[in-house]
Amino acid sequence: MSGKNCFEILEKIFKAKNYQEINEIKGYTIKYGKIVDGEEIIDEVLVSYFKEPKSYTTENMCEINSHGGNIIVKKILELCLKNGAELAEPGEFTKRAFLNGRIDLLQAESVIDIIHAKSQRETKTGIKQLEGVLSRQIASIKQEVLDIMINLEVSIDYPEYDVETLTNQQIKEKLVKVEQELKILEKSFDSGKVIKEGIKTAIIGRPNAGKSSLLNAILKEERAIVTAQEGTTRDTIEEFVTIDGIPLKLIDTAGIRKANDEVERIGIAKSKETAKEADLIIAIFDASRELSQEDVEILEFIKGKKAIILLNKIDLECKISENDERLKEITNHIIKISALNGKGIEKLNQEISNLFHLNEINVDNDIIITNIRQKNLITKAIENLKKAQETIENKMPLDIIAIFIKEILEDFGKITGEVASEEIINEIFAKFCLGK
Repeated sequence: MSGKNCFEILEKIFKAKNYQEINEIKGYTIKYGKIVDGEEIIDEVLVSYFKEPKSYTTENMCEINSHGGNIIVKKILELCLKNGAELAEPGEFTKRAFLNGRIDLLQAESVIDIIHAKSQRETKTGIKQLEGVLSRQIASIKQEVLDIMINLEVSIDYPEYDVETLTNQQIKEKLVKVEQELKILEKSFDSGKVIKEGIKTAIIGRPNAGKSSLLNAILKEERAIVTAQEGTTRDTIEEFVTIDGIPLKLIDTAGIRKANDEVERIGIAKSKETAKEADLIIAIFDASRELSQEDVEILEFIKGKKAIILLNKIDLECKISENDERLKEITNHIIKISALNGKGIEKLNQEISNLFHLNEINVDNDIIITNIRQKNLITKAIENLKKAQETIENKMPLDIIAIFIKEILEDFGKITGEVASEEIINEIFAKFCLGK
């Protein structure tokens, strides 16, 4: 519970073994006792006390640690509500921390990233932002723009005074420097998108080329049904694995061929649609057979896309070579594997890592943007920086230049939440779970 009355509500339902007045209890302490409903004992618990302003929300807070089980937890929750508490909205604890000034909007959004992280790298990036690394970088850049704005306003408001002011050339140079710093952050979103969303990877090929066997080999479990009968996969199967700390969203699709079965035709159409939207296509071919017309059509389909070709079933006599010009015309990323015994899977993982430069993503030292809202506002600030530079080049009056400088400062304010609208704030916190 969080809020000015949380300790009053707690005292109605919690009987500590060693009673103390609330003003005698120090923050960051835990007391043992029992949750009671009148004379009835509900559970033995530990209660943590956090006193304002040194808490997650900066308000008085308490946490009741009970034994597990839905019945006990539900009963304690009902007692809290019965005695004056209200159920939190999604993200309300973090929203209070933001509204009370303990964290900014960048840090609040990082809490969502940590909760939903699918890999170690995404967790690290979220924790760095929660610690305020990105916030401090934005604040530093904002201060540079603020210094320019202050100088402009002095020149505009007090032209009669002999105040040392920046020349237009000096202002332009400072704006160029800020633009370069923001472009580094904007570019980091390329890596941030991969860290957060992973690499959407479609596995395509003819029926019985080994798509489902490949999925099972990568996952190291029997996730997809594998039989000698063709066309057993009718819909997509999606699973996540991590490669070099980056989530890989694997999508096993229906085998691509000319099908008479309506259900299979729908599955094949879905396979092609999935492949079109994928970041990476793994096209798998049965190396124990010559390339068929259907294989050639698949090669034509993946032309121009980021793709890796796998020649499967190398445990049998191979009839397709990795030096086949029809394959090399599509991509140089050609690997021989045996999905049945797992041979070549490590090489495939390494190829994916190299293709997306995963080893170059340094979450420990680099500041990385993972949030599209933040990235779009940084892009908008860069556009306003360019407009400000153009006004200088066109020898426009200082008050015109100042308009764009103010726009840039407002963009920064929206990033950190200083000038974010209530609608945007509510939309962000609506994505949270109730517990945060």
